Amino acid sequence: MHAIILAAGVGSRLELADGLPKALMEIGGQSLMARQLQTLARLHVSRVTVCLGHGAAALEAAIQQGGHPAVHCVLNPDYRLGSVRSLWSVRAALTSGADILVLDADVLACPSLLARLVNSPLENCLLLDRDYPPDDEAVKICVRHNAVVEFRKRPDPAIAWDFAGESVGYFKFAPAAAAALARLTERYVTAGLSEEPHEEAIRDLLLCGDYSAGFEDITGTPWIEIDFPADLRRARDEIWPKISCERH
Repeated sequence: MHAIILAAGVGSRLELADGLPKALMEIGGQSLMARQLQTLARLHVSRVTVCLGHGAAALEAAIQQGGHPAVHCVLNPDYRLGSVRSLWSVRAALTSGADILVLDADVLACPSLLARLVNSPLENCLLLDRDYPPDDEAVKICVRHNAVVEFRKRPDPAIAWDFAGESVGYFKFAPAAAAALARLTERYVTAGLSEEPHEEAIRDLLLCGDYSAGFEDITGTPWIEIDFPADLRRARDEIWPKISCERH
């Protein structure tokens, strides 16, 4: 299994001091990146590619200083564009022939959540949380008859679904689906759509009908995506204490 961590974003909405990359935010005495790499190592995921962009030098130095020599860093020079550009930058990993994990770097999550994804019997798998805020910030996974039928912040009103949940931003793809995702991201780039988020390419993959995808319902497992100052406060004051209790 080969993990891809998307860590190129600027994180302008967080207003971090000194241009700190979001992946280097410390919570519970450890950065988000260090925590993800530690969890992957414990799950025996030995191949890791990190997509760098904003603050690339600082992030790469932190990875090396953390004793992760096997981590391969790839620079996305166009990181100020949409995150679909980051997926395209790591297309070599997507087409490596391995089972692929795609992980957002700005997520603080209980280790059991990533273990659930890695150990899922589903070849192509998303993580779904039914307890999500009713706003346009959360990427929704819409389900009908236990199948994923929509995947967007603003679901298409023409698509019928039974229930929805928020996507954690962690995905697992079998080799064929991962290679198809690489081809889809290339289409976005060549069509001049590099401003799009990577979730749009994943949506195309999920809805094309060529690759069956399922989900693991992780409702109740502590996690948070950190986009705003309020998210960071909640991560430190509410989510991390819950994770710390579960770890002990």
